[in-house]
Amino acid sequence: MQRTYVHPLPVRIWHWINALGFVLLIVTGLQVRYADILGLLSFEMAIKFHNWIGFALIANYFIWLLFYLLTDKVSVYHPELDARKYFNDTLRQIRFYSYGIFRGEPNPHHVRPYAKFNPLQKVMYQIVMLLIVPVQFGTGLLLWDVTRFSSWVEALGGVRVVSTVHVLIFIFFASFILIHVYLGSLGHTASAHFKAMMTGYEEELEEAPPAAQAG
Repeated sequence: MQRTYVHPLPVRIWHWINALGFVLLIVTGLQVRYADILGLLSFEMAIKFHNWIGFALIANYFIWLLFYLLTDKVSVYHPELDARKYFNDTLRQIRFYSYGIFRGEPNPHHVRPYAKFNPLQKVMYQIVMLLIVPVQFGTGLLLWDVTRFSSWVEALGGVRVVSTVHVLIFIFFASFILIHVYLGSLGHTASAHFKAMMTGYEEELEEAPPAAQAG
C-alpha cells in the first residue's frame, strides 16, 4: 500500500464538525417542519437547536473559507485551466464510476496532496461550498428573523419563496449526505476513505512495474 498525507488536521476537524452539524440540522429541521408527526423535541426547542447549530456551522464555514484562501490548500480543489484535459479527465472518471468500477478497473484518478479530488469532485465541491451552502445559510438567516430582514425577504419574493428555497436545498443536502457516504465506501476497502478522514492518510494500491505485470 502507498500512503499519502492529504487531509491536514484542521481539515479533518472541520469536516467532522460540519458533517455532525448538517445531520443535526436535518433532524431538527424535520422536527420543526413535521412537529405533529415527530416527537423528538418540543417545537420551541427544535427551533432553538436548529438556530444554534446553524450559527455554529456558519462560523465553521468561514473557518474553512479562510483556511483555503490563506493557505496553499486552495489548489487542491481548483480545476486545471486546460479545458480539454479537464473534459477528458472528467469523461474518464464518469466512465469509471458507471462502468469500470464494476469490472475491477483501477481508478483513473490517483490521490496526491495537491490533487486529492478527481475532476467530478472538484466541480461538485466548488458548487456546494461556494454556491449552495451560502444560499442555504442566507435563507436560514432570513427565516431566523423575518421581521428584521423583512426588506430582504420581500425583495426575494416573500417568506414562501425563501422558505421553499431553504427546504429544497435541505432535500438536496439530505440526498447529498447519503450519496457522499456511498461514494466514500468505494475505496480499495469499504472503510478506506473513512479511515483517511480520521488519520489524514489516503491509501492506494501500488501499481506493479511493467516487468512485474508482464511476468
